[in-house]
Amino acid sequence: MPTDGPEDSALKAAMAAGANEVQALMKGGLHTDVLLHAVMQKEAKLRTGRLLSHCAMLSVPTYARRIIVTDAALNIAPDTDQKRDICQNAIGFALAIGIKLPKVAVLAAIEMVNTKMPASLDGAILAKMADRRQIVGGIVDGPLDLDAAVDAAAARIKHIVSPVAGLADILLAPNIEAGNMIYKDLGFMADAQSAGVVVGARVPIILTSRADTTAARLFSAAAAVMYADALAQRAASILPEPTE
Repeated sequence: MPTDGPEDSALKAAMAAGANEVQALMKGGLHTDVLLHAVMQKEAKLRTGRLLSHCAMLSVPTYARRIIVTDAALNIAPDTDQKRDICQNAIGFALAIGIKLPKVAVLAAIEMVNTKMPASLDGAILAKMADRRQIVGGIVDGPLDLDAAVDAAAARIKHIVSPVAGLADILLAPNIEAGNMIYKDLGFMADAQSAGVVVGARVPIILTSRADTTAARLFSAAAAVMYADALAQRAASILPEPTE
């Protein structure tokens, strides 16, 4: 299909997705902001009322389970309400790829609530939101520091009693810098396989880095196919309606 430039290309692709002609979008040579701007246009019919967020699925050779890091690429400094959407989006992504009851660790530098550390407050608030079913489909706990989130021995040494500590499927980062560093550190220094997908719209958006390998692009496409299939079959659990 001929287009008049990057913006027109992005909008036509988004509108094709909104018309159910395609079930996923993939970023190619376009800048990320151009593609996402098109996705958010009303005429594209892809908005759901939920924040868009990035989920990076990582399989690390030295770690027994897959880990999802969010948000590593999109939302710069999310507030508590935005983190609620990021958390819910990640739970839906985890369900779509076969994790039956996703466990979310809301990360901070410490595992105790400290009013001078906003990330620790967010962890406590999001955990309580999950208790009150403002976040559904998974188990949420925080604040948790990284070692307690992923290592059961570290959690025991710190006397942390939590259904998530040492068992986290999802690491919810306090900001984009923290998420991006975890994501790239595991990829470039621990040989992790990765897949990156933006969720929160009516279709998944495959969003890869310019430095990503061919394998990472293939894994991202495969994750998007799984997400799109789950969304088509059980949208209410994968992308539940926003709650007040």
